[in-house]
Amino acid sequence: MALTTWLLFVAIAAVSILSPGPAFLVAVRNGMAGGMRRVALSSLGNISGLLLLASAAVLGLGVVLTTSEVLFTALKLCGAGYLIYLGVRQWRQPSLVVTRPTAPTHGRARARVFSEGLLVAISNPKAILFFTALFPQFLDPQLPLVPQFTLMVGTFMALSFVTLMTYGSLARQIARWLGSAKQARWVNRFVGSAFIGLGVSLLRLRQPV
Repeated sequence: MALTTWLLFVAIAAVSILSPGPAFLVAVRNGMAGGMRRVALSSLGNISGLLLLASAAVLGLGVVLTTSEVLFTALKLCGAGYLIYLGVRQWRQPSLVVTRPTAPTHGRARARVFSEGLLVAISNPKAILFFTALFPQFLDPQLPLVPQFTLMVGTFMALSFVTLMTYGSLARQIARWLGSAKQARWVNRFVGSAFIGLGVSLLRLRQPV
């Protein structure tokens, strides 16, 4: 892949990654609730999900989603339902989730944080469709495809991880300013409402034609 082509891919990927979405909310919530270790675990889960989605897109799942209304609707409902569940859970959290951060210390807790990031990534049909539409624009059929795929996916994962860690770090700094339970409660409600809003917006996603 030519350097100019890769730089163009980086620019387009960066615009997509910087746009707030479910992974952004997970990083912010975990930055406030559990510090950077929790953010790192959920971010690793998220980029693992991105790897699975990119592989699925290359294997043709994105094309299947555009042709199978049943599969598209099922994946959309699962993704929306999971985001709404996260929103309701966040809304109902006590205010101490912000004012007294804790890091996951047990294997089961770490696995839960990792799997949450993974599920947020793989339950979003928009991501598969994004990879399906994006990758062919940059692949050179005259060159081996595997190295090109590896470079693009690796770049996307690295940019995503750095961005999520940055968002989580900023959220951690903000959490230190929230000295009252009332402030923390409103932050929880805002984040929870944002999760629910993203879930509802996903329900409105239409199958590409």
